[in-house]
Amino acid sequence: MDRMAAWLTAEEQRAWRRTAAVFTLLPAALDAQLQRDAGLTQFSYLVLAMLSEEPGRTMPMSELASMVSSSLSRLSHVVSRLEKQGWVSREPCEGNGRVTMARLTDAGWEKVVATAPGHAEEVRRLVIDAVGPERIADLDAITGAILRRVDPGGKMRANPMSQGC
Repeated sequence: MDRMAAWLTAEEQRAWRRTAAVFTLLPAALDAQLQRDAGLTQFSYLVLAMLSEEPGRTMPMSELASMVSSSLSRLSHVVSRLEKQGWVSREPCEGNGRVTMARLTDAGWEKVVATAPGHAEEVRRLVIDAVGPERIADLDAITGAILRRVDPGGKMRANPMSQGC
């Protein structure tokens, strides 16, 4: 393969640099809003939100780790902090004592319900309104195509290949 053929065109480079900047700046902006308004990190909120969408608001820690793209160790550390707040509890699986289940408590559900509107407002302000209603389908198609490449197993709930979609 010709080495020069691998370089990005000027248009591709501009698009990539903007995409990389969004990947860097958007999580920090969302994290700042969640910290300011709810005392949560984006990752902690994601853990709570994923549990809130599960039947019984409960799931195995290993599945939750996969769903939020985390190591089990990192997730365990965050869940420990969420447990101290009374928002999550851990319990053994009834059918398999070797499996630890994470469960969103009633207080955790209330935290999600209280936090979600402000988070949705910030997502709308930073992303949805910037794109506009006429291009939301394009944004969905583009991010879906990228997500299928970076998450080919469909572990993230947002992945069009995952069971939850």
